[in-house]
Amino acid sequence: MKLPICNFDAKNAVLCPQCEGKVEGGSLTKADVDAAIKLAQLAKENNNIENFTLFSCKEVEGDFVLSLAKNDIMVIRQSRTLYRLLQGQFSGKIWLVEADETDRRFIEDLFFPTKILSINSVWAPGGIQKTKAVVSGKWTPRFPIDTQKVIEIVKIIRDLDIEIEFEDKRS
Repeated sequence: MKLPICNFDAKNAVLCPQCEGKVEGGSLTKADVDAAIKLAQLAKENNNIENFTLFSCKEVEGDFVLSLAKNDIMVIRQSRTLYRLLQGQFSGKIWLVEADETDRRFIEDLFFPTKILSINSVWAPGGIQKTKAVVSGKWTPRFPIDTQKVIEIVKIIRDLDIEIEFEDKRS
């Protein structure tokens, strides 16, 4: 298991001086530390998690955006049990994204399993970039993804102003 903090620290839920220094220096957040500790605890009972690579965790208004390796995300998405196990460890909703991905892939990960038809960026006067994502299907009150939360996450983590539109306009 690869984590932003030492494996020993994660398993014992106590930070060594080196990891403590990273937190104080700002290169690690409290969310990074908490997520690493939670994954280490789960790995004791679940062998799939033992092979995970957690790059970072960002907290956005009570939700958690976990940056994992691509293969780890595939494993989680193929097992509802594993997803529920992970979700049960966090107080808010978890969002799974690939580490070091493009803005387009980041947005697609947030909307998984819904298909994104297109993502376009437009430069407005004054050097402001606007991004528009067109989502497959039509919006209904039962749409499983909170689009406002996606807009917040993209703004806070990627500093992009995004507009979300559905293929079939609301009726």
